[in-house]
Amino acid sequence: MKKIIIASTNPVKINATTGGFKKCFPKEKFEGIGISVSSGVSDQPMSDAETFKGAFNRATAAKKANNKADYWVGLEGGVEDNGNEMRSTVWVVVLSKNKMGKAKTGSFVLPPRMAKLIRKGMEMGHADDKIFGTTNSKQTTGAVGILTKGVIDRTALYETGVILALIPFLNPTLYK
Repeated sequence: MKKIIIASTNPVKINATTGGFKKCFPKEKFEGIGISVSSGVSDQPMSDAETFKGAFNRATAAKKANNKADYWVGLEGGVEDNGNEMRSTVWVVVLSKNKMGKAKTGSFVLPPRMAKLIRKGMEMGHADDKIFGTTNSKQTTGAVGILTKGVIDRTALYETGVILALIPFLNPTLYK
């Protein structure tokens, strides 16, 4: 059984990571273990660069915290704000002992009311809860689930990012 250390205790991130690995490597067995580590960035990353840095920092910190695994995964959700609109996106970094995979999910435009709250300093999950009357949405469907009426939830969005970050591991001769 291969061990994956996931740099979060959020069930969405744990399920997305283990689901992505199982889809990419269906003949393997995986154990996903979530641990709490710092992202080294703000609670609500406000740029693409900061969001990537958070995912990379999480994966690296997880590897330092527990080096007895096969993979370490950092996932970080953030926003990109150009002043006119704000987009939500996720970076995923997968580390092994000798390789790194990284990918960014698709993005979507947040409603203006939500963007306004985030610009004032509110974390996106709290803005979801305030606007939509939900509780702890970041550990369930997330904004993407609410806004797509459940067609794509946060787990599915993050799982796609994990799968894309695993491309170098699926094609090791192409990524040396």
